[in-house]
Amino acid sequence: MAPGQIALRDIHQAAAPAWWPPAPGWWIAAALVVAIVAAMWILRRRKIRQIRELEAMFDDTVDAAQTPVAQVRAMSELLRRAARRKQGDADTYDGETWLRFLDSGYKMPVFDTDAGRMLVDGAFRPEVDADDVRALRDVARTRFVEWMRQ
Repeated sequence: MAPGQIALRDIHQAAAPAWWPPAPGWWIAAALVVAIVAAMWILRRRKIRQIRELEAMFDDTVDAAQTPVAQVRAMSELLRRAARRKQGDADTYDGETWLRFLDSGYKMPVFDTDAGRMLVDGAFRPEVDADDVRALRDVARTRFVEWMRQ
C-alpha cells in the first residue's frame, strides 16, 4: 500500500467505568463514616444513661427521706459527697463559703437564694417550706449531676 492510501481513523475513548460497585477506597471511606457515627451515638447514649442514673440516685435518696427537713439533709449530704470529687476539702466548707463554692461556675448565684440558703441551716430547723425544698431540689440535682460527671 502506498502511503497516501492508508485509512486513518480517530482515536476512540474508552468507556467510562461503571459507578457501581464503588472502588475499595470508597468502601473504606463509607465504613469509616459509619464507624464514627456509631461511636458518637454510643458515647451520647452512654452520657444520657449516666445522667439518668445519677438523677435517679439523687431522686431515690431524697425521696427516701420522710420529711422536708430530712430531704434538705439528704440533699446537703449528696452535694457534699459530689463536692469532694471537685475539691478534696470541699465537704468541710460551711456557711457562706459553702454557698459560694456551690455557686462557683455560675454567672448568677443560684444557691445564694432563700431556697439555696436552706443548705446552710435547713437540716437543723424544726420545719422548712415544702415549696422551697422543691426549688432547692431542682438546682441541687443539677449541681450534683454536674459534679459527679467530672
